[in-house]
Amino acid sequence: MSGFLFNDIVFGPVRSRRLGLSLGINLSPLHTKYCSFNCIYCECGWTPPSHPGKEELPSRALVAEALEHSLRELVADGYLPDAITFAGNGEPTIHPEFSGVVDDTIRLRDQYVPAARVTVLSNGSRVNDPTVFQALLKLDNNIQKLDAGDDRLFRLINNPVDPVDLEQLVDGLSKFNGHVIIQSMFLKGEYRGIVVDNTTPEAISAWLEQLKKIRPASVMVYPIARATPVHGIEKISPVILEKIASMVRAEGIDVTVYE
Repeated sequence: MSGFLFNDIVFGPVRSRRLGLSLGINLSPLHTKYCSFNCIYCECGWTPPSHPGKEELPSRALVAEALEHSLRELVADGYLPDAITFAGNGEPTIHPEFSGVVDDTIRLRDQYVPAARVTVLSNGSRVNDPTVFQALLKLDNNIQKLDAGDDRLFRLINNPVDPVDLEQLVDGLSKFNGHVIIQSMFLKGEYRGIVVDNTTPEAISAWLEQLKKIRPASVMVYPIARATPVHGIEKISPVILEKIASMVRAEGIDVTVYE
């Protein structure tokens, strides 16, 4: 499965189940996925075995130019986004100019659509990079992924292709001191002959322990909504998701279930 890819640097705005009307920024190449993870549920498909060269990534100047062009058109049409979101064909924070792009985006947001929330959808793999960390602190919605509470399940679900340690990742997320939103995908399936299920009591208990270390501003709980590269992954029912959410609330952490 090749997966779904975005063909523009700036795309949308699209109606997001979590963010409202969201204008997307794709910092990855337009023809391939560029990510530090190889999640078994990713709508973009599998991560290629080798990363593209820097020349294949949109430059900081090109991103700013594309964003300003789009914002001017949207303002002229009176069609204002609720969010400007770093997303697209992979992990936005691995772009070498991510910090500068964030600064440009905030400047253009303030100029054209000051009510929009600058947002990132990230897998958390770069939170321990000081430059990336400081850039993430500037965002209105710093949304980071945590799909598992133990290293075995983390590697089965998220399948990192770059060296990423779950303990270090969680430690980095905890350093945001609450300026972080955790997004967690729940699923059941099989990968390489191994059962994958992060909804078991043991898996939920381990995940909750990590949340207590991070103490995020809120948690987003959601099931798969699109085609996945691994066949047979099961969409978790709203009833089960609500049960998981109730356990998060019991820890004093705000949580929302998205169906």
